[in-house]
Amino acid sequence: MRRDDRDDPFDEFFQEIERMMNEMMGDQGEFHLQTGGGGRPAADAGAVHYDVHESDDEVRVVADLPGVEKEAIDLQCDGRTLTVDAAGGDREYRERIRLPRRVDEHSADASYNNGILEVTFDPSTDRTSIDI
Repeated sequence: MRRDDRDDPFDEFFQEIERMMNEMMGDQGEFHLQTGGGGRPAADAGAVHYDVHESDDEVRVVADLPGVEKEAIDLQCDGRTLTVDAAGGDREYRERIRLPRRVDEHSADASYNNGILEVTFDPSTDRTSIDI
């Protein structure tokens, strides 16, 4: 039994993907990607891939900063937002990461190894009991 491609519900979808790939590829097979601002790829323009993990004991942020030296990373935290500024070679990163809950910014512990930044915070215990 022969499959009839005209009945494939995904045919138009795959044709569109093929068209977009052909647009990105030049005549000689070189890759072309139009980016916004400065001609640098989006990852170099400040986009940081990061994950935020929350548990009862800590808030942990893990971010990818490839091509950056440890000394070129600047971290700031106000208890609700972690700001990451980093630069290295032709890469610049700037990201404001909203934390899932208030943290004690003075408890921050950061490490950087092989392009991976990890910052952990203790949750804030900034609560006051009120006597009646």
